[in-house]
Amino acid sequence: MESRNERRSGRRRFTAALVCLAAMAASPAWAGSAPSGHAPIGVMGDHTHGQGELMFSYRFMRMGMNGLRDEDERVSRSHVLNEFMVTPTKMDMDMHMFGAMYAPIDRVTLMVMVPWVELEMEHRTGMGVTFTTKSEGVGDVRAGALIDLWSSGMTGAHGGHSANGREHAKSGHHGGARRPSHKVHANVMFSFPTGAINRRDRTPASGGAKVRLPFPMQIGSGSYDFLPGLTYTGRDGPIAWGAQARGEIRLDENHADYRQGNEYALTAWAAYDWNRWLSTSLRTEWQHTLNHRGSDPAVSPTPTVPTKDPGRRAFQRLDFLAGVNLIVPEGPFSGTRFAIEAGVPAYQYLDGPGLETDWIATVGVQYAIH
Repeated sequence: MESRNERRSGRRRFTAALVCLAAMAASPAWAGSAPSGHAPIGVMGDHTHGQGELMFSYRFMRMGMNGLRDEDERVSRSHVLNEFMVTPTKMDMDMHMFGAMYAPIDRVTLMVMVPWVELEMEHRTGMGVTFTTKSEGVGDVRAGALIDLWSSGMTGAHGGHSANGREHAKSGHHGGARRPSHKVHANVMFSFPTGAINRRDRTPASGGAKVRLPFPMQIGSGSYDFLPGLTYTGRDGPIAWGAQARGEIRLDENHADYRQGNEYALTAWAAYDWNRWLSTSLRTEWQHTLNHRGSDPAVSPTPTVPTKDPGRRAFQRLDFLAGVNLIVPEGPFSGTRFAIEAGVPAYQYLDGPGLETDWIATVGVQYAIH
């Protein structure tokens, strides 16, 4: 019952945030971008702004994990319990991401993202006892800059936030780009250790006391991290496309004497504008995360569950996702963009055994002030 109540609480917060951001759109603003002017909502740092432009955003991301995998093969709970006293059986991860972007000059856009993370993991012991652990809190805050490097053609068409973007919007159905446009910008972001790495909860073996939770149940990395990236976007008429390479490089060891593994990702997408307010997209993403270095002595020197083992945190995954972007082209809600994207993994490899990912979904709203 408690789990159901927490999920209802998360949905209420999500609805309240959507209403709040939609209310912001009651003031007039320019909504010159095409529906596909932004990447699918699951991609962050995909576009830049013109001088003086401001954008607020909210994303709700959910990931569902159910079932176990060792390397690239599914395994049973009994397989895991042959080696460990406890096995995870299911995990839900919810993230509420609040963001803001502002361009002090034309070629530089500042960006900040503040996450709220909610985690819930179900377990089963070798004796058949089931239990659930939970944690939540502010995650690691990210801040930095997006820097324009190169563009050609109608550069405003990629994101609709420049003088050329206004011309692009006025040209009517399907965006009306006169010739293909291309743009490249650098993502120079940093992550700050505002997320907790000492979350605790009760387990059947803790005797009623709260104990340090395993690595996947912690909110942050505990370290200062460098998040480099390179983003390319293009457009030709109603068709838009893009690609992004990004990394997450741990710069130091956290106060619990370990360092999370570095992360690397490549994603590419294509979108089509069906009219002035609707576009659909397809996207693929490859992620590769390395194992932790070091270990938290407060977790367990001898792991009783695979999630406590820092040498079992690495994974590789290929996802396929589909999305929809909706933009309000005019009227009192102009400048407001609603989007949703969902997908499933096509391939997974875990340094397991561990929980496999079953599905990923993101829904969000963005509001730009010109």
